[in-house]
Amino acid sequence: MAKLDERIGFIGGGNMAFSIGSGLIRGGIVKPSQVMVSGPHIENLSRWRELGATTTDDNCEVLEHTDIIFICVKPHILGPCAAQLKEKHVPSAKDAHKLFVSVLAGTTLATLEEKFAFIESAGLKMIRSMPNTSMQVGEGCTVYTGNSRVLHQDLEKVHLMLNSLGLAQQVPESMIDAVTGIAGCGPAFVYTIIEALADGGVKQGVPRQMALQFAAQTLLGAAKTVLLTGKHPAVLRDEVCSPGGATIVGVHELEKGNLRSTLINAVEKSSQRSAELGKK
Repeated sequence: MAKLDERIGFIGGGNMAFSIGSGLIRGGIVKPSQVMVSGPHIENLSRWRELGATTTDDNCEVLEHTDIIFICVKPHILGPCAAQLKEKHVPSAKDAHKLFVSVLAGTTLATLEEKFAFIESAGLKMIRSMPNTSMQVGEGCTVYTGNSRVLHQDLEKVHLMLNSLGLAQQVPESMIDAVTGIAGCGPAFVYTIIEALADGGVKQGVPRQMALQFAAQTLLGAAKTVLLTGKHPAVLRDEVCSPGGATIVGVHELEKGNLRSTLINAVEKSSQRSAELGKK
């Protein structure tokens, strides 16, 4: 596994940041001593210290002392956060080598460039990414895109980090909101499906914990089958549906309940909402 020499910073130390940072440390991509994270309440960063990372309540320390900086604040905090950084930042030649990676939902490169324009004299290098929370178990799904100043070697480093936490792919920015509806919001949809499958099992007499394990493992196995065989899901479904059997009866019930239309609508609405968030 390739490793990075750069110092990695996180402005904001919440769940998404921790999923990325802890995954990079566990995977050996970076050492704990290479990681610095900031948050408004340093007592909330104890899990980072347990990993061996450096913590601070000053965002500017992360900006000054790290090379690849993940922006992990909530979207509505971006403006005040950037303004605070601008006020305290002392421009230097090091700025030209810094790489910023945003994980903010719905926040465009144009908005990020506007907020961090105080780095502009050095040539701001900004990457917009959309990861998901499954990174915490090394099965994330992330898309990313860079502005015009991001170099090929910068993209390679970001890809190395994000792909070590699951699947990562570079896409045009115009696709990110759509992917948010699938990968960013999708885990919540899948958790709902797992819960519903388990409820069905409980209704039929399966103990709750066993039903949850079986439902989760069933989704995991089905997903892995799609990825490893390369077969279309409809083909795999047909392989399970024996004529006159139990599965086709269940599939018929799913069709009567409009499961597919409901999921398509959920992705559409979540994608639209992601785009709306970016315009606020």
